Amino acid sequence: MLSVARSEAWSEGPACARPAQVTPTLHDLRFRALLGEAAWSQLPPSVRARFSHRLSAGTAVTYAGEVVESRRTWIGALLAQACRLIGGPLPLDDEAGAPAVVTVTEDAIMGGQFWTRMYGRHRGFPQVVHSSKRFAGPTGLEEYLGAGFGIALSVSADRQALYFHSDHYFLAIGGLHLRLPAWLAPGALTISHVDRDGEWFAFVLALRHPLFGEMIHQTGLFRERFAPCKKEPCDE
Repeated sequence: MLSVARSEAWSEGPACARPAQVTPTLHDLRFRALLGEAAWSQLPPSVRARFSHRLSAGTAVTYAGEVVESRRTWIGALLAQACRLIGGPLPLDDEAGAPAVVTVTEDAIMGGQFWTRMYGRHRGFPQVVHSSKRFAGPTGLEEYLGAGFGIALSVSADRQALYFHSDHYFLAIGGLHLRLPAWLAPGALTISHVDRDGEWFAFVLALRHPLFGEMIHQTGLFRERFAPCKKEPCDE
């Protein structure tokens, strides 16, 4: 089990704080529809709540935390550097203890979400990863990375986590959607959203190749960021 000391600032929060930017009257059924009722019902209530908040157009929700585990083989490190050509979606360092922030913004035009992940580094600027999730394609969910490259994702669930699995990789050029052959795929990617006592969750990225084994494994621990009220009273 993952065990991380939490700062007092995160555990207590400001006296006048509330979840920012989420519109509670909107409900998101997209992930629920992808999973199906049986799998959806297995998820912890906190995970179901997190993936059923529908953001209004242009608004965002932010999750703050830190990278608690990161490891790469030398092949994984080379692959991460090569992927900088398409936006650098894989970890560039093996640093633990670095701050991390994930922001999810509703994309009303495409009916999906923009994801921005920022990872602090002990030296140099933070690594920033941009991607776009769209509820489309043969699996119902695609993640676009950069330079036309993307991943078709399938989803599954159990009593602890929601999982995103790479079904196949593709290259989108104009109106063409070219599926990459299996021998060109970097490996099987699994993103896990693991419940950690309700408020906290672990974001786990694992990339495994059929010949080289697990090449990259990174775990971040996050909770939703709370924003202080701009003025009193808090219950406007």
